[in-house]
Amino acid sequence: MSSTSPERTHSLARCLADGAIGAFLILPLADRDSVHSALNTDTGDELLCKVFDMGAYQEKIRPYGVLPPHRNVASIRDIILGERKAYVFLDKDFGDMHTFIKSCRRLDEERACGLFRQVARAVAHCHQAGVVLGDLKLRKFVFADEKRTQVRLETLEDCRILEDPGNDAMTDTHGCPAYVSPEILSSAPYSGKMADMWSLGVMLYTMLVGRYPFHDPDPAALFSKIRRGQCCLPEGLSPKAKCLLQSLLRKEPCERLTVAELLAHPWFRQPAQELQLADQEASSGEQTVPSCDMEEEDDLFC
Repeated sequence: MSSTSPERTHSLARCLADGAIGAFLILPLADRDSVHSALNTDTGDELLCKVFDMGAYQEKIRPYGVLPPHRNVASIRDIILGERKAYVFLDKDFGDMHTFIKSCRRLDEERACGLFRQVARAVAHCHQAGVVLGDLKLRKFVFADEKRTQVRLETLEDCRILEDPGNDAMTDTHGCPAYVSPEILSSAPYSGKMADMWSLGVMLYTMLVGRYPFHDPDPAALFSKIRRGQCCLPEGLSPKAKCLLQSLLRKEPCERLTVAELLAHPWFRQPAQELQLADQEASSGEQTVPSCDMEEEDDLFC
């Protein structure tokens, strides 16, 4: 692994007691599968612990080693190897973005701009290193601080490492239905990076509007809407926000912004007063991010 390698890799001789792994006390988190809260009893540090089967953990954590360090991408702090399980420790977070947006209903443009810029920087860092996120969605981004101003990409386990940085053609159709791009619904190879850009458009729309741009309880109807690639942009959004969303949620992948073009978009550079004015004109509405069982039904694509 590169400089992002964990500080230490331990071989676990034994568990000290139920819920204890080495120097860590481990408690499962009710809302996150295979993720635990971990307290280092020697240092007092609070971390997160992800648990993997021994036979799979090296491949799962490989992207963490491929990516150079970046403030908006999680890095591994420690690894403890057991007889059957590998315990991978990362920095503690303060909740994921999906849950936060759902609780807020929607974000004003000024706050959304600050958070989404960090999301885009994380994706740009991955793309530049030859890593495609694939199943990109709000849940994969967490807050690094209690005030929820700093964002980082936490989940890298299911991204794709390009063998040839110049070729991002893919055929994998695994992903969250609400975020899937039109070309993934066909049988032809598609650009993994451009599919990520569509997912970024879905994320930004959800942050600003409070619901997914394409949604339907019936999967067939949902996929039909995505294939058409037509969504409604509320009047309350600023012209630059509408422009950015339209530039990401384009049916044709070649017409979407690249991540470098995204970061250069004027929406990120407009004065805070313009963003605040747009928010004052926007209607709060009753549209919210759904609990959306669809989020968990990734097997629809398997």
